[in-house]
Amino acid sequence: MDLQTTTYLMVGASFALYLGIAFWARAGSVSEFYVAGGGVHPITNGMATAADWMSAASFISMAGLISNMGYGGAVFLMGWTGGYVLLAMLLAPYLRKFGKFTVPQFIGDRFYSKTASTVAVVCLLTASTTYIIGQMTGVGVAFSRFLNVSSDTGIYIGQAIVFFYAVFGGMKGITYTQVAQYIVLIFAYIIPAIFISLNLTGSFLPQLGLGADLAGTDTALLTKLDQVVTDLGFNQYTTSSAGSMLNMFFYTVSLMIGTAGLPHVIVRFFTVPKVADARASAGWALVFIALLYTTAPAVGAMAKLNLHNTVNTAVMKDGGDLYAAESSIKNEDRPDWMKRWEKTGLLKWEDKNADGRIQYYNDATKNEVAKGKAATAGWKGNELTVNADIIVLANPEIALLPNWVIALVAAGGIAAALSTAAGLLMAISSAVSHDLVKNVFNPDISEKGELLAGKIAMAVAIVISGWLGLNPPGFAAGTVALAFGIAASSLFPAIMMGIFSRTMSDKGAIAGMLAGLFTTLFYVFAHKGLFFIKGTDFVDMVGGVNGWFGITPEAIGTLGAIVNFTVAFLVNKLTAPAPKHIQELVESIRVPKGAGAATGH
Repeated sequence: MDLQTTTYLMVGASFALYLGIAFWARAGSVSEFYVAGGGVHPITNGMATAADWMSAASFISMAGLISNMGYGGAVFLMGWTGGYVLLAMLLAPYLRKFGKFTVPQFIGDRFYSKTASTVAVVCLLTASTTYIIGQMTGVGVAFSRFLNVSSDTGIYIGQAIVFFYAVFGGMKGITYTQVAQYIVLIFAYIIPAIFISLNLTGSFLPQLGLGADLAGTDTALLTKLDQVVTDLGFNQYTTSSAGSMLNMFFYTVSLMIGTAGLPHVIVRFFTVPKVADARASAGWALVFIALLYTTAPAVGAMAKLNLHNTVNTAVMKDGGDLYAAESSIKNEDRPDWMKRWEKTGLLKWEDKNADGRIQYYNDATKNEVAKGKAATAGWKGNELTVNADIIVLANPEIALLPNWVIALVAAGGIAAALSTAAGLLMAISSAVSHDLVKNVFNPDISEKGELLAGKIAMAVAIVISGWLGLNPPGFAAGTVALAFGIAASSLFPAIMMGIFSRTMSDKGAIAGMLAGLFTTLFYVFAHKGLFFIKGTDFVDMVGGVNGWFGITPEAIGTLGAIVNFTVAFLVNKLTAPAPKHIQELVESIRVPKGAGAATGH
């Protein structure tokens, strides 16, 4: 069976599964719509949380980023997994003890203020909407390559699928659909990795293959990769870093506390019956997440080596000269996978020296030896541009794996994007219908009316998210990191102070959230050159292209969080502390002994 037919069958079967589950688990009450009735089993919730958490960024982009960055890509592994541990230990049990539906509701009740709740909704919508752009883009990428449709058409199809199971199923439908999506995505990620690890190293486990010798040699895979990339002018794979040490620290912390502040992940802990179940589901989620996260470094390294071996044919030859005239592949000999990915625009080739061959190297290198060899070989610049987002999706094609494996990866990439998109849409919907419509504008709304408002809000959010995916704003590059920065600088500090500071007042929390959000957005937008005063670009005000002290926009969430905490405590010192009954409430939720099902009251 040809690849296209196999892919249609595999992806179509996964869609049928999702829609069938959604129909079976459709929500019939407000509680089922917001928190799946509060009765989800910890293992089930752990698997759904893993799918909710492992977005297109984790499945499609992370290994690609690690492949490009090498050791510097560790910021994503440390930040995202560390943040989940932080969420599981410091926030989830206490929020479950509080027994509400949403993060803004917790902030509104804890800080005894509808204004605080509304500001939290604004922060939530900003973070979630930014995050969802990346998910819809991921859907478009996967569809455009594997289903032979345009990226725009792919987004439309993704919208339709999510609309059906999210609007009608609510959190209940999303939860059980995410369990199926986790199973699809984890098999789609691990099976190709096993194949490739066996091919390159003979090791069944990719995690062990990463540190093993190449099959039939005494050379370690990472040693060979270091040799190849440095010979071609790239930074050494095992020692490269994500900018300065300060930036790497800020980047890691931003991803970590951003993870702990993401509302679509936090709300998953409201779906279990008891506080103990929240802890248990967090533990199970870590197990399920670890399966992918411990595999990603191997996928990134092996894909990079295979890519170089495909283009620079002397890579795996002992003593092969990577700059010899015959070392790069001829245009007419390039494999079919390259031709297929060129159609997406994510892989581009330009014959700069008109020799009919593809030269893939770092033409901006400071390595004089590499520069000299390239010049001697008649190379006129790097001719191949590879988007990091294709590394995982193209990996089985690069390794010439069977068609069914390639089709499985397509289904997995789409599942990862759809699962997180659904979780984000649920967070957006509940913030609008429950935290704005019911708690602010119409407190007397009936349960039926609130359920209808939730579904309408979900439908509108799907339309808007699709539009943003089709027309991403100018700052959309790195939207996932930006979303984490927004959550880190606005919601995380407010939740932490709500749980661990008895006296923090409403005015302090509100001022802190606004200050943190403004700091992050200002820095990011200014860095992109979107602010001007009398013709003067604000980029200069944030330290030029390198930012303040070398801190990149993706890492600025940490500074935003520091500003949030600082402003909140300063304002709190100048205003009246929280009332006594609120202080007693804080004391009670810090002792997480038992909790009934969430009622929202």
